[in-house]
Amino acid sequence: MKGMTIRPGLLQDAPGIHRIHAEAVETGTASFSLEAPSLEDISSRVERMLDQKLPFRVAEDNGEVVGYAFADWFRPRPGYRFTLEDSIYVDPSVQGRGIGRTLLSSVVEDARAGGFRQIIAVIGDIENSGSIGVHKACGFLYAGVLKNVGFKFDRWLDTIYMQREL
Repeated sequence: MKGMTIRPGLLQDAPGIHRIHAEAVETGTASFSLEAPSLEDISSRVERMLDQKLPFRVAEDNGEVVGYAFADWFRPRPGYRFTLEDSIYVDPSVQGRGIGRTLLSSVVEDARAGGFRQIIAVIGDIENSGSIGVHKACGFLYAGVLKNVGFKFDRWLDTIYMQREL
């Protein structure tokens, strides 16, 4: 990861995050979204995460955002206020270099420091071995699978749940 910086996310990272997320939506099954959110939607999400002081990290290489990870509320009900759900996306051009693991490890540490108790990974597609592997490497344990709950690219997809105690 020479030349790579992992740092807190900022509002000005929204265009890079949008680019990475849009490609993931359009070409992959990590997200069950069928259309990428707009840059305005991404900017609004980033602003909300910053305002709520949620764990949010960006990987930057030579001034370009090449990955990001964050932990958002698992569910909106107050009883879940100590549980987060993580999201992690890395530009395909730099996947396999440990960036995802470094991003997720940083988010886990930020969540622990913030007083949270659990992080849930909701992983789209049972064949998403990269995400499953990154979560295992960061101490997440298998918590269950929901069969055939998503439909994208003309096929039914499972969702895997993994969990990490903080």
